[in-house]
Amino acid sequence: MSSKLNSYKINEMLINKNNINKLFYSFLIIHLILWTLIPTLTNNNLPLDTIEALAWGSNLDWGFNKHPPASAFFPEVIYQAFGSQDWVYYLLSQLFVVTAFIIVFKFAEELFKNKTLSLISVLLLEGIYFYNFTTPEFNVNVCQLPFWSLCVYYSWKIFDKKAINFKDCFLLGVFAAIGFLSKYLFVYLLISIVLLFFYIIFVKKYQKFDFKYLISFEVFIVLLIPHLIWLTNNDYITITYGLARTGLETSSLLDHITYPLIFLGKQIGILIPFFLMSFFLIKKIKLKVTLKDKKLLFLIFINLIPIGLMFLTSMLTGSKLRTMWMTPFYLFFGVFIIYIFQAQINLKKLNGFISIFLILFIFSPFAYAYISITETDKRTDYLGKEIAIKTEYLWKQNYTLPINVVLGDEWHAGNLSYHLNSRPVWEGLITKDKLNSLSKYICIDNICVGNR
Repeated sequence: MSSKLNSYKINEMLINKNNINKLFYSFLIIHLILWTLIPTLTNNNLPLDTIEALAWGSNLDWGFNKHPPASAFFPEVIYQAFGSQDWVYYLLSQLFVVTAFIIVFKFAEELFKNKTLSLISVLLLEGIYFYNFTTPEFNVNVCQLPFWSLCVYYSWKIFDKKAINFKDCFLLGVFAAIGFLSKYLFVYLLISIVLLFFYIIFVKKYQKFDFKYLISFEVFIVLLIPHLIWLTNNDYITITYGLARTGLETSSLLDHITYPLIFLGKQIGILIPFFLMSFFLIKKIKLKVTLKDKKLLFLIFINLIPIGLMFLTSMLTGSKLRTMWMTPFYLFFGVFIIYIFQAQINLKKLNGFISIFLILFIFSPFAYAYISITETDKRTDYLGKEIAIKTEYLWKQNYTLPINVVLGDEWHAGNLSYHLNSRPVWEGLITKDKLNSLSKYICIDNICVGNR
């Protein structure tokens, strides 16, 4: 009875346009608090990818063996301000998520000219677990989210305006570069944006070519130069790692069929809660689609084309695509679905949609907490702090100098780098040359700590 009453109250607020901003920012604040608090209270240790990012951040460079530098840069900034307080890295992750939500909402407002539809477009994203359940782990996927949404937003501004604005082109180039420096797969969005403008300028001729379009490309390339130099000097290690993750070297002819189909099946599975929410929103499934609708054309290019290109990559190369790689790809799916079916949505009867939204919104963090508490062999159960205390005690029994170097894999050595008060620099795997360069060192199992 109380849930029905709550749904009714929210429905009344959604109808009243003056309350939309209050509802939206209330949703963001609750989302941010919930997904910061739950992992803080239930996890003993930061997740693997966050520890890896912090390990790289201790020795910041223009790239690393697994990824470009952006995902290490942001946690390191936070570390310099707050140190080894786990909660702040969960907060960092949620700040990236809610920033993306804000940009999606702003874009939807400009597209729909309707605050209620804009809010629903964002609320639908709670039906995709990439934007709730997996977000406590700050990694390259979460790092892309605000920049993905910003690239779409500024592409829209350039697409929608008759006169091209230098500022819009410049900012698009900046956000595109940061997104690409978060993860190379960001290029799938950028290719889709290029294809969109090629289509409207050279195929349909809706707009005339203007050299201002190249500003974005020029800014993008200039910002990438340090990373490209680093990449060349390090034998393109980041690219070879990424290709190795796809299983290209061992792919067979059958993989060109099975992997794309598995990829497609997983995407449908991930979107089931999203489609369930949409089902309670739409009265009848009636499609009137025309590519002459420029807004729809834009939405197709930024929603479907990147996914289509991923599918095509898997089909042509026989590569295995990992589910988490798709994290930013669905940010504007809510806007897309609402735009197609907006004529079929009765804004006065949203109780069913709101009920499903509330169930998912409440269930997801509690499911995370339950798994975190009941399963005791996860990375987040690792005794990183305790191991750091024991390591420091052993070191002090032998030396008075501080530990300023740690060697080993990103997980074990990275945890020491994060938890030790001296914040030693992680310098990669253990080698004889690295040990010889240290004035003092001790090795425990698969990690070594020392002083240079």
